[in-house]
Amino acid sequence: LSTASQSLASAPRTKHKDPITPTRMNGIIIYEHANFKGRSKQFDSDIANLKPVGWNHCVSSVKVTGQPWVAYVCPNFSGKFLVFEEGEYSFVGEDMNDKITSLKLITEDLKNPQITLYEDVNYEGEVRVIKEGTCLSKGDFNDKISSHKVRSGAWLLCEHEDGSGLKYVARKDERLPNYNSINLSDKLSFVRPLRAGEC
Repeated sequence: LSTASQSLASAPRTKHKDPITPTRMNGIIIYEHANFKGRSKQFDSDIANLKPVGWNHCVSSVKVTGQPWVAYVCPNFSGKFLVFEEGEYSFVGEDMNDKITSLKLITEDLKNPQITLYEDVNYEGEVRVIKEGTCLSKGDFNDKISSHKVRSGAWLLCEHEDGSGLKYVARKDERLPNYNSINLSDKLSFVRPLRAGEC
């Protein structure tokens, strides 16, 4: 799952309502066209490649219930990605439209999230314990992080304050000793925990 990319952090939700909604907890419905038009298909578990089920590179809108999902442009949960938390997304955005190839469900308990950020590699140097969305660019820890440990939850790490640039999804119990492996060493400016829905 954890792949740095250059995509938007998340897509804007819409308030559109229609009778088609995910029928199971932690469901995602993908639609062929924007505004929930055309063919649709529901999933409730990871799918590493949409091509065998006839859905490769043809997703334009999405509905999510429960836990977040991560959509990737390449098979096996790699390449650029977009995070979808519970909600309805009438358009996945130009960067991801007709490009989604794999889908991963975030399964962690997302309550009481906590990540520890370290200034240096191998968990050395100055330390910050983060429990909520934090804009590092507003303080003295901007562009200084080189390693982390995730105690709980799942976290979206972003190169820039606005969620643009390189991104990475860090999950519970992950220990990442060197940010060079994800091209984020001394580049991190924003972190936030992923949010679960009410299901």
